[in-house]
Amino acid sequence: MLSYRHAFHAGNHADVLKHLCLFLVLRYFNRKDKPYWYIDTHAGAGAYRFDDERAQKTGEYRDGIARVMAAENLCEPVTAFRQHLTDRLPESHVYGGSPYLAATMLRMDDRMRLFEKHPGDFPLLQATLRELGWSKHSMVQQEDGFAGLIALLPPPTRRAVTLIDPSYETADDYAQVEKTLQAALKRFADGCYMIWYPCLHKQESIRLPENLLRIAPRHVHAVLRVKGFDADGFGMAGSGMVVVNPPYVLAEELQAALPQLAELLAQSAAASYQLDVRGD
Repeated sequence: MLSYRHAFHAGNHADVLKHLCLFLVLRYFNRKDKPYWYIDTHAGAGAYRFDDERAQKTGEYRDGIARVMAAENLCEPVTAFRQHLTDRLPESHVYGGSPYLAATMLRMDDRMRLFEKHPGDFPLLQATLRELGWSKHSMVQQEDGFAGLIALLPPPTRRAVTLIDPSYETADDYAQVEKTLQAALKRFADGCYMIWYPCLHKQESIRLPENLLRIAPRHVHAVLRVKGFDADGFGMAGSGMVVVNPPYVLAEELQAALPQLAELLAQSAAASYQLDVRGD
């Protein structure tokens, strides 16, 4: 299925968690001069507009990144993330997806490898990269990102950050995420893998992080819930990020950020956060 369009949800609470984590990981990778690859299995359109009719229809960004941009007295990780967006986004009503954020952080010796199957989003992604001057430093393919990732590993640089972020439209997505992480770790055990997932009242969503944490020998697991489930059990209460082989500073940075985000982005009294860390 290819019905999912992220333009309806860009900048929501899930994007805040996902992109904050990505920002912090890439910031750490930039500490070393040695180049690395950024791989995105489900890249989307690259950039989104809040004045677009789709974003206006849902208004999810108003309870997400808009609250972050307007907040005061934020901790250093969130402040640095917000300042980066302020400095690099061309207009206040434009929001960058994960490829956009990566393109504004990678150095000229680093490389991007992006996958996006949706026929509507793929040309938009290409256009975004051209506008950012990254079309010559990236590979963009309209194909299955799960299989595409495995074919790339291990990267010649032996350093890579991979974001696995499917739409989870079908139960197969959950199974594919698990299989892909297992296969990726077999080919490139030292890579940093970031897996986003939604907090839904369904067994696939509940089991996924449990299974991923069993697969990953080293991980940071961050969960941000902005509300409880609806009375009928539908709706997304929050989202989680499993970061495999994380930077050693990530847990400390998220320990500072998550309590603030849980309070700032809360949509009900059931808002909460969770942070689990596992070493070797």
